[in-house]
Amino acid sequence: MTEPAARLPSPGPSYLREIAIKPGDDRVVGMTRPRVIEGWWVTMMWCERDRQLLVFNDLAPDYGTPPGSPLLRLGPGLSGTLSGLVMEEGGRQQLRLRLGHPPADESAPWDAPLVVVAGLRFEPARTLTMRENELAVTVLSAFRDALLRLSY
Repeated sequence: MTEPAARLPSPGPSYLREIAIKPGDDRVVGMTRPRVIEGWWVTMMWCERDRQLLVFNDLAPDYGTPPGSPLLRLGPGLSGTLSGLVMEEGGRQQLRLRLGHPPADESAPWDAPLVVVAGLRFEPARTLTMRENELAVTVLSAFRDALLRLSY
């Protein structure tokens, strides 16, 4: 078992008001201001407590750390919540996730700081009537919901 790394500081302040993981919880999620780059809506999202980033293991199931990358669990949770809003091309949702900071030990991906970079392409008809901040709130809320599913 690897020694836990020192906690990284939050990349905040968040573009939106931070959202608690659960009501009354001191763990919150935040995001950077989204940018559109070559048709992709790109943002960084994270989870923190007391201005320190959590690591994915902080939200791992009680029975232990699952095998593989936490993105293998986070990605489907996020894409499921955003289904219908995210464009599909060739039968695949146009949603990409990567770790925002790699783990110190590649064999322990759940020890990575809980920060991800997300790229999404949205269905134009679905987003036509949404303001920029409404879209951002929807994505941040979906991220929070996907994080809650990490512990299952």
